[in-house]
Amino acid sequence: MADQLKLPAEKRTEFGKGAARRIRRADKVPAVLYGHGTPPLHLSLPGHEAMLALRHSNAVLTLDVEGETHMALAKDVQRDPIKRFIEHVDLVVVRAGEKVTVEVGVHLEGEAAPETLVTTDHSVLEVEAPITSIPEWLMVSVEGLEAGTQVLAGEVELPEGVTLVTDPEALVVNVSQQLSAEAVEAELAEAEAEAGIEQEESDDEAAEGGSGETEGEDAEAKDE
Repeated sequence: MADQLKLPAEKRTEFGKGAARRIRRADKVPAVLYGHGTPPLHLSLPGHEAMLALRHSNAVLTLDVEGETHMALAKDVQRDPIKRFIEHVDLVVVRAGEKVTVEVGVHLEGEAAPETLVTTDHSVLEVEAPITSIPEWLMVSVEGLEAGTQVLAGEVELPEGVTLVTDPEALVVNVSQQLSAEAVEAELAEAEAEAGIEQEESDDEAAEGGSGETEGEDAEAKDE
């Protein structure tokens, strides 16, 4: 289920890239809280606590904003692409008892039948869930599944109170026959031939070809 953690938050009056950099240098995270018809509230969150609370998607936070309590859903967490620290957080005001539409990741467990290949077509599914009962992930078992088996979104087991928003016919998991190395090479050669791509002669093939020509030339010389 979704993380829930109480965090202190401070209102901020400075905006822009320079202000955001100063906030991050102070080990805090710039954030904005909006929704339910309330004006946007610009905040700064404690850096370490926010990082822990936002480890998982769809985190639900209870914010203490200078004595006022707000329940919020982490809608968008922007991270530095290299260092992975949190650059900014968009928070949506939520109310106890309401349902929200969120994307939840799909996790696979088990091992399919031997010599099969398991691929995931939908790594996340959109669901509607009570704000206090958002699943952390949706588990799909592939244990013993044979080649040709497909798992559709409508077949994924959902926790009680959670309903599927994604098209039930959407393909989630596909189990196919694993190709041998020889079959892969044959398919690649066929595709290259159709595309008009000529393979360069390997050193070994060149050596064998050259050896054959030399032997033939030697034989002709002897006949002369």
